[in-house]
Amino acid sequence: MKIKCLKNIILYIIILCQLISFSCNKPGEQVQKKKPGRRELEKVNTYLAEKDRERILNYIERKNLKMTESSSGLWYCIINEGEGDFFKENDRIVMDYECTLLDGTKCYSSYETGPKTVILGKSNIEAGLAEGLKMLKPGGEAIFIIPPFLGWGLLGDDRAIPPRAVIVYEVKILNKKTPNRVQGD
Repeated sequence: MKIKCLKNIILYIIILCQLISFSCNKPGEQVQKKKPGRRELEKVNTYLAEKDRERILNYIERKNLKMTESSSGLWYCIINEGEGDFFKENDRIVMDYECTLLDGTKCYSSYETGPKTVILGKSNIEAGLAEGLKMLKPGGEAIFIIPPFLGWGLLGDDRAIPPRAVIVYEVKILNKKTPNRVQGD
């Protein structure tokens, strides 16, 4: 509800700004569109990142989770680190997972489609998920909250994850030990 309200406010502000800029022109005068500068874009990005962080903190509080924020902005709760070596680039990981939005809407789940196999650094997964998987070992379990800039960003994934979505992954690694590592590629 808050997101819809925020979107409407932003839309009204944009429309108001456009109306003001058009009303300042004389009849017949051509309007020149000014591209936003780097500073304006940085301000918008900072604002959006702050709002995402607020939404994440509210979610963590509502769910009474004990989460830690990484230097990149990934939020994580390691339930069970697992055993053996931490995963690294080119490791093949087999996992059960559930991916939801902050409001609980289910996006994807291996419990419906079967375990997911990824190769770190080779598979098309969210940067935040790849970062989080490197915090685990075979048999590990964790919850990751991925802000849009570490997930699917401004566009979403064109399927179940909408634009600018904060996503929550609950992950359970099924590997008992890391299978053959991928060479080279």
